[in-house]
Amino acid sequence: MTLNRIQYILWTYRRLNVDLRIEIYFVAKGHRESKMGYTHASHIDALNQNIAELSDNINVSFEFFPPSTPQMEETLWNSVHRLKTLQPKFVSVTYGANSGERDRTHSIIKEIKAQTGLVAAPHLTCIDASREELINIANDYWANGIKNIVALRGDIPPGGGAPDMYASDLVTLLKSLHDFDISVAAFPEVHPEAKSAQADLLNLKRKVDAGANRAITQFFFDVESYLRFRDRCVAAGIDVEIVPGILPVSNFKQASRFAAQNNVKVPGWMAKQFEGLDDDPVTRQLVGASQAIDMVRILSREGVKDFHFYTLNRAEMTYALCHTLGVRPKKA
Repeated sequence: MTLNRIQYILWTYRRLNVDLRIEIYFVAKGHRESKMGYTHASHIDALNQNIAELSDNINVSFEFFPPSTPQMEETLWNSVHRLKTLQPKFVSVTYGANSGERDRTHSIIKEIKAQTGLVAAPHLTCIDASREELINIANDYWANGIKNIVALRGDIPPGGGAPDMYASDLVTLLKSLHDFDISVAAFPEVHPEAKSAQADLLNLKRKVDAGANRAITQFFFDVESYLRFRDRCVAAGIDVEIVPGILPVSNFKQASRFAAQNNVKVPGWMAKQFEGLDDDPVTRQLVGASQAIDMVRILSREGVKDFHFYTLNRAEMTYALCHTLGVRPKKA
């Protein structure tokens, strides 16, 4: 029995025998709001206890992007060195759509490995490179001891036609060259270009069948969308870890733009909590941290042990979330 199947059975059992039973009880009693009293407090205690028990088994990874100014570069390296102390499973660096940005990705990846000793995983897209270029890039990474890659199709440029290669083809190519550890993308709320949710799921299965080691999801704010997606992956025979991508939000307008571009639902309650805070960055950060902490606690209770954080090159909120999960610097 696979790990995901076990997680699914446990999750279903908990839902049917705990949450649903409590829901039925309080609705029958005619005071649903009472759940926010003792029962709610008990759930919070259970969440905290669950994290305390699992903290030794939780893995984290971090995404960074190539900086475009000296000031942003300083911020990046400050964040890398701060988060390095948490001993992440790996760190990834995004990959631009032109040769200049690609070169920066290569340079930063190699520098992270040299300076920190961390496992560094460059993003690699196939939409804008020939097969020969991809082979050369992959061989160069392998020769430099970089054996983890995030394999992506990449965004089709405006006016571009059907791509010659897809992410599943890239995974096949990489595995034919070397035994890379490969992460691929997954979309709990469906890729914007997918014909249907089922077609999107089958595309993920093709990537996994080609040799991907894990799938990292697009960021999401609705935890249930991730949990339902994970269940569908299990049902489809996708047996790799579905790692949730977590985006800590301190700039709600920016996050909303990201969400609109990527078919990500922004819950009404979330927008309400950020309302009136456009000119109050300190409070925005506190609200965003609170929301993200609730999310990772619930995911942890649901059996998630691997978390991927979209840091936007800033360490503060990600560090706090990891601390909540019990991921902390090792004592000397």
